[in-house]
Amino acid sequence: MTVGARDGAPRQRRDARRNRELLLEAAHEVFTEQGLDAPLDVIARRAGVGNATLYRHFPTRAALVDAVFRDSLTGTMDAGEQARRAPDAWAGLTAYLEVVFRTLAADRGSNDLMTTHLRGVESLEAVHEHNRRTVDALLSRLRDEGTVRADVTTEDVLFGLAALGRAVPALTAATATPGGRVTLGATAAPGARATLDARATPGATTSPDATASPDARATLATAASPDTTTSPDTTTSPDAAATGTAPPGTTTSPDATATAPDAWRRPLALFLAGLRTAPAAGPLPAPALTAAELGEVLRELGPHRTRAGDREPGA
Repeated sequence: MTVGARDGAPRQRRDARRNRELLLEAAHEVFTEQGLDAPLDVIARRAGVGNATLYRHFPTRAALVDAVFRDSLTGTMDAGEQARRAPDAWAGLTAYLEVVFRTLAADRGSNDLMTTHLRGVESLEAVHEHNRRTVDALLSRLRDEGTVRADVTTEDVLFGLAALGRAVPALTAATATPGGRVTLGATAAPGARATLDARATPGATTSPDATASPDARATLATAASPDTTTSPDTTTSPDAAATGTAPPGTTTSPDATATAPDAWRRPLALFLAGLRTAPAAGPLPAPALTAAELGEVLRELGPHRTRAGDREPGA
C-alpha cells in the first residue's frame, strides 16, 4: 500500500464525520422551521451535500429524526422523573407540563415528535411510554386525594394534551408579533432552547425546576389555589407581564401581553381546570386571543400553511 493510500483513509473518515455533523445541524434547522415532514433534499442542500450522502448516513427519515432529537427527548424524561417524586402531585403535574409545553413551543420538529406517532424512532417510543406512565402515576395520586374527577382517565388527559399541544406552533406564530408571523425557531424565550435542547448545551438535562420559574409554575397551577384574589386596581409588574404571569395577590392588566412562547398558558390552564373536582376562580394566565389572532391561528393550522422558507420577503 502506498503512503498516499494510507493517508486517504483517515481523510475520508474525517470527511464522513464532517458530513454527518453538517447533516445533523441542517436537519435540526429545517425540522425546527418546517416540521418533520420537511423534504429531505432541502436538508441535503442546506448541509451542502448530495442526497446520496444523506442516505448513506441516514437510510430513513426515522433514523435522521432519532439522531437529531434523541438528547432533547431524553431531557423530557428527566423532567417526568422529577415530577413523579414531587411531594405535591398537582404541583408535579403542572411543573412537568411546563417543561413539555415549552418544548412544544420551541420548534415544529419537537412538536411533531411529541404530538404524533412516527414509526421507527426508538427514542420517541421510549418518551411516549415514559410520558404515559408519568401522567398515569400523577393522576392516580390526584384521584386518591380527590383533587381531580374520579372518572378522568390517563387517555383522556393524553388526548387532550396532544390536541392542545398540536396547536401550540400555530398559537405561537400567530401571537409572536402584532399582525405578523415569525419563524418558530426564533421565538423561544431566552435560554429556553439551551435548556430544552441538549444538542445546544452538551450534557444538559431538562427539569421542571430548570425551566419553570416559581411564578410560571404558580400560574399553571392556578386551579390549585382557590383562595386566589384579584384587585381591579392592581396591575402586573413588567417582569410578570413578560411571562404572562402575576405575583400572588395581583391580577393581569387588560393591557398586558404575553410573550409568544407563553401564549399556550391560557388554554392549558383552562384544560387543567376542567380536570379538577373544584376548579379555582382565579385569573387566567396570558391575555385572550383577539379575533384576528384566532383567525391567524386557524390559518396556520390548515394544510395550506406557508413554510418558513417559502414566505415572501417581509411576510
